[in-house]
Amino acid sequence: MNNIAEQLALAYQKLAKNCEQLPESRQPVQLIAVSKTQPDTAVLAAYEAGQRLFGENYPQELATKAEALAHLPDLQWHFIGPIQSNKTRIIAQYASWVHSIDRLKIAQRLSEQRPADSADLQVLLQINISDEASKSGIAATEMLALAASVNALPRITLRGLMAIPAPGDEHKVTADFAAMQALSMQLQAHYPAATELSMGMSNDWPLALPYGATMIRLGTAIFGARNYEKHE
Repeated sequence: MNNIAEQLALAYQKLAKNCEQLPESRQPVQLIAVSKTQPDTAVLAAYEAGQRLFGENYPQELATKAEALAHLPDLQWHFIGPIQSNKTRIIAQYASWVHSIDRLKIAQRLSEQRPADSADLQVLLQINISDEASKSGIAATEMLALAASVNALPRITLRGLMAIPAPGDEHKVTADFAAMQALSMQLQAHYPAATELSMGMSNDWPLALPYGATMIRLGTAIFGARNYEKHE
């Protein structure tokens, strides 16, 4: 059986080693443990090993885990999957961060449905940097227009960008990461607080670090293989 605590420690060791090559002035890199399809017990094991940031892709699974683990007040949920309009209320209630804003309607619903007694929802715009027909996200040319609209909404705060480059050779993946870094700098020129850049997963995160990644999303590297069933 995969030892989550050991795998988590190894992931942080690798992250620290890779970060040694980055400028000291760089924003710290946060590790999001992607717990989708994993049981509550796996999340708890990672939490007990010191992990606090967890990523989920399915709204109902997020709600179930958030309620089961509500006694852990410093556990922070990041929603990183595609968002359907009829699922925004769940995400607005339970998530602290949303990485996958790809249209204004979703941002508006999250803004309207965010509980009044909760802190602002921190959001990232998802860029379809590889221009994949099957992938969520907006075109790079749409970024500033969507950013302006999202930034004007109450109860949510624009914090940066997210991307999932298409699998490919190292040259293609790094080119996509470089393009995301350029977009991030462009966004920050208009919104200085939008410094977060969520990119890099279990198979490519070391390539993302030199291009400004501030959040990496690791699932199988920590929890092992996923068991996909029916999810909402």
